[in-house]
Amino acid sequence: MNLSQEEWVAQLEADENVVILDVRTESEVNEGMIPNAINIDIHKGQEFISEIDALDRNKKYYVYCRSGARSAKACEIMNELGFEHTYNLLGGMLEWEGEVE
Repeated sequence: MNLSQEEWVAQLEADENVVILDVRTESEVNEGMIPNAINIDIHKGQEFISEIDALDRNKKYYVYCRSGARSAKACEIMNELGFEHTYNLLGGMLEWEGEVE
C-alpha cells in the first residue's frame, strides 16, 4: 500500500509491532536514514530475498528508498513472500521532511 509521508508517519506512530525498512544501498544509507530503520539493500538480489524471508511476518513493515520506486518493488516482493502489512513511502527520502540520523 502506497502512503503519503503524512499518512505513513501517522499510521506508523499509531501502529504497534512495526519495523521501518530502508531498502537503499549502503552509500545512500551513509547520507542519512530515518531513525530506527533497518537496512536491507534491494539490489542484493537473492540475499535481499533471503534476509526478507527471515523477518517476522506478524509485524507491520514501513518501507522506503530514495524515491519510492524500489520500496514499492520491495513491498511487492514481501507480499509475494506472505507479508500482509507492507506500506510504501511515496516520494521516499527525496521528499522526506522528518528526522534523519
